[in-house]
Amino acid sequence: MAGALGFKNVGMTFPDGTKALGGVSFDVNPGEFVTVVGPSGCGKSTLLRIASNLETETEGKCEVDRNSIGYVFQDATLLPWRNVRKNIEIIAELHGIEKTQRAKLAQDAIDLVGLTGFEDKYPRQLSGGMRMRASLARSLVMKPRVFLFDEPFGALDEITRERLNDELLRLFQLEGFAGLFITHSIAEAVYMSTKVLVMSARPGQIVGSFEVPFSYPRAHSLRYEPKFAEICGEVSLALRGALV
Repeated sequence: MAGALGFKNVGMTFPDGTKALGGVSFDVNPGEFVTVVGPSGCGKSTLLRIASNLETETEGKCEVDRNSIGYVFQDATLLPWRNVRKNIEIIAELHGIEKTQRAKLAQDAIDLVGLTGFEDKYPRQLSGGMRMRASLARSLVMKPRVFLFDEPFGALDEITRERLNDELLRLFQLEGFAGLFITHSIAEAVYMSTKVLVMSARPGQIVGSFEVPFSYPRAHSLRYEPKFAEICGEVSLALRGALV
């Protein structure tokens, strides 16, 4: 396997005959943050579900160590009857890690995402941004080599979204995981990524690939630089072509 995550001519046809993906090939290496943009229904989330083994590809092959995956969904998916600490411990608990060790792993993740002091709060007591921080922390506990993000900030207001973009990039630099991120926001895609991929309408195929030349860490002011706008324009043009 060339990277931490690899798709080799992956296709997906569902039992009802819907062909969601057709011949998708790309790799994501440790230290790379790859974002996929594309029209609704083009199979972006299906890629993540295949990588995490929630779906099985019908063509080609997805190569990944599924024992080392973190998955952050569109919704925080926190258990309402568990407080923040217990929600974040749950993956370590499912892996059979003993109580003292999983408490330490959870606290380390809580500190890393900036939720220190909120350990005993319940999901209903948290803002949307804090719930997403808890979701990130839960996935960070086992220090995955591959992180999958399915539009995790799509439902948040712009300011909170941009703040969490910066927080996630900080974690990316600290942990050095291979990141695969799905979004509908071109600006978010360019700001976050080392590479942006554009998918066609269903059946989804990669129809554009754009290297993002900016180094990390990335300042908020990057969003207003001419080169940033130029890359966003190129991605937008490819995306408009993908809608045809």
